[in-house]
Amino acid sequence: MKYLLSALVVLTLFVSCISNEDKNTEPTEPQKTDYTVENDKEITDYIAKNKLTAVKTDSGLYYVINEPGTGTQPTATSNVTVAYKGYFSSGKVFDQSSAAGISFGLNQVIKGWTEGIPYFKTGGSGILLIPSHLGYGSFDYSGIPGGSVLIFDVKLIKVN
Repeated sequence: MKYLLSALVVLTLFVSCISNEDKNTEPTEPQKTDYTVENDKEITDYIAKNKLTAVKTDSGLYYVINEPGTGTQPTATSNVTVAYKGYFSSGKVFDQSSAAGISFGLNQVIKGWTEGIPYFKTGGSGILLIPSHLGYGSFDYSGIPGGSVLIFDVKLIKVN
């Protein structure tokens, strides 16, 4: 019994030392990776393969206006209703709205949408080709692998 009690005391001390070491260690943030060059090549290859006429912005966003629309043009802080289909350059769809669309504030979504949707007027449609730094960055998000180029077919239904 004496040996068992001694073993428990030693084990408790050992475990508490390990716990204290863990508490003193600073958590490290996962390493961020810059996919800018790879994303730009993936987007330009996609544009060439699909014979699109796209405009590149200073931030690296590419957009295609299929139908400019004739109504109100939103700003980066507008609340809008948009119908969309989101997919990778492989064509694999990762998200899609109903034809009625969804409403949200442009200051509450990824940077590529905040910047890209204001290129359309109400009734307009086109494509946003979003590099990862304007999407979810180098981190996985809800089934979207880090570093992914995101492509969206969008229709601006209305500015709310």
